[in-house]
Amino acid sequence: QVHLVESGGGLVQAGGSLRLSCAASGSTFSRYVISWFRQAPGKEREFVAAISRSGSSTSYADSVKGRFASSRDNAKNTVSLQMNSLKPEDTAVYTCATDIRLAYPPPRRPNAYDYWGQGTQVTVSS
Repeated sequence: QVHLVESGGGLVQAGGSLRLSCAASGSTFSRYVISWFRQAPGKEREFVAAISRSGSSTSYADSVKGRFASSRDNAKNTVSLQMNSLKPEDTAVYTCATDIRLAYPPPRRPNAYDYWGQGTQVTVSS
């Protein structure tokens, strides 16, 4: 079992940057592929990014490709999501998720994941 906690959200102007973190505890962190999802008000949860167990491979939704970058530090049990050139449409609650059964690249559908953090709000003003 793994427990995920996100941090780093906040309010930023369009064009700005934020760095989100996902801290994990409870199990061998390096065994888990980690994905990021987001959910805006009135919209379905959508895939944002994923990172492999070693951190050597990453994948992104087309809407954030080239602007967001994920990394991980297995020694510190953390995954980060660096978000640059933020747009108002990036406003959402961002959540990290994982499941021990998943290999990389993981599914992009939320129902494939058993473990979720509580989420962190990102608001981008125009």
